[in-house]
Amino acid sequence: MGMRFKDRAEAGLRLAQGLPQFRERPDTIVLGLARGGVPVAAAAAAGLYLPFGAVLVRKLGIPGRAETAFGALAWCQGDVVRLVNKPLRDHIVARGISADSLDAVEAAERKELRRRAAGYPGIDHDLRGKTVILVDDGLATGATMRAAVESVRASGAAKVIAAVPVASLEASTSLARVCDFLFAAHIPGKFHAVGAFYQHFEQLSDQDVIEVLKGPGASK
Repeated sequence: MGMRFKDRAEAGLRLAQGLPQFRERPDTIVLGLARGGVPVAAAAAAGLYLPFGAVLVRKLGIPGRAETAFGALAWCQGDVVRLVNKPLRDHIVARGISADSLDAVEAAERKELRRRAAGYPGIDHDLRGKTVILVDDGLATGATMRAAVESVRASGAAKVIAAVPVASLEASTSLARVCDFLFAAHIPGKFHAVGAFYQHFEQLSDQDVIEVLKGPGASK
């Protein structure tokens, strides 16, 4: 498999190299999925000479298997966009995981989404008529990216582009159906975890992300 990216900053520069048609394009903004997609978006935006910001998303993870999503939430101008894989949710419940426990996961993630919305800069943008490039550090299931797509469409975006350094085949196929364009720098034959394709893939804190969103090039 091998490493593909040194870190999120390098991955963002690689995205910019793969998207030259958007360089200095009017009415275009790059939004990173917080947290991990924000530094990727910042580097990509710098390479494309575009403003950047963030979109807040939360995965709805299966209890005991948190990395596997049965849905996702995204923040949209004071409201929450909710996407749930109903067949998967029904299957989980049929296998013995209670509906109450899944509801508890969603309640906790909604609370976290509201907490971040209260403290993160760079999340309120007028997207009406704009081209929005949504960036994450990778797509495993694609659940959070799909929620982000729905969020920016609800905010009036004219075109929605999803751009990621690495994606599973399943996620890229699914997302291509709901975006105007999907760009994945690397779609491996075997996909285990996003972090496996980075040399440095540290967890990011709120403060890490806030500092990026207050930095050069950020859309205020």
